[in-house]
Amino acid sequence: MKLKKNIAVSKTGFLFDPNTGASFNLNKTGQFILKMLEEHKDEKEIMNEVLEKYDVEANVYQRYMDDFTMMLKQFGIVEQEEN
Repeated sequence: MKLKKNIAVSKTGFLFDPNTGASFNLNKTGQFILKMLEEHKDEKEIMNEVLEKYDVEANVYQRYMDDFTMMLKQFGIVEQEEN
């Protein structure tokens, strides 16, 4: 999964899609995850870094990450990488 090229991201977690005019705000955790996506980290690397940085259990992380990625895909913020 990678961030679409046309999505503008501010340092404060504000996302803007110039194609649709849609804008979104991310919390600190969402910003952290999006930054790692921009760095082309894979799902396992992201999970390890989030678990290390935040006091969260792996099963709780996975549930929230599934919801977060589903929303990113639904709103057209990310695209699947081709293997």
